[in-house]
Amino acid sequence: MATMASLLPPTVLVPLHGIVQLGSNIGRTFMFRSHVQILFIPPFALGTMIGAFIGGNLMVNLPIEVLQIVLGSFILCSIFGPKLRVGRPSNMTFVGIGLFGAFATMFVGATGPLVAPFAAAASKKRQEVVATLAAMMTIQHSSKVIVFGGLGFEFSSYLPLLVGLLIFGICGTWAGKHILNFMPEHIFRIVLKIILTVLALRLLFVGIFH
Repeated sequence: MATMASLLPPTVLVPLHGIVQLGSNIGRTFMFRSHVQILFIPPFALGTMIGAFIGGNLMVNLPIEVLQIVLGSFILCSIFGPKLRVGRPSNMTFVGIGLFGAFATMFVGATGPLVAPFAAAASKKRQEVVATLAAMMTIQHSSKVIVFGGLGFEFSSYLPLLVGLLIFGICGTWAGKHILNFMPEHIFRIVLKIILTVLALRLLFVGIFH
């Protein structure tokens, strides 16, 4: 998302990023479908629909500079901010996190770091965490795509780009998996933080001094 934000305006980035993430999470949900914590999906979906509608209508009225600052700040907070720790969440908790997450995703695109702690707290096994988070992100990105389509965003105008993003996303995942097998964990963490920090600071600079 941070890389795409350096090439595309936020009003285009967020809808397209939603399509890319939707494809990725649909595949992940299918592969881990037997581990999805179904009980929490309906309340999360309810909150998501409300949050996406509110966030979508607000986003189209915000200046691009504001969205760039929000994106940059979100990325920096994801890297350096404190990690959320939550107890066993209830159905109402997932209504709230679905609403807030869907609202936020209309502006910052990737809200997996926000939802993940709650999916983890609701799951006993790592497979359940991956499956439940993927299912929730599928719902969230689906709602985002629907809302942006309803607000007039023409996804068809970016069809070649979307096809390329989806294809190279798969290729990147395959390549990244093999690279990670050889790269030391601490080196990976350092390089990733440096790259994301530079891209986020660039967004903040452009948004503030545009």
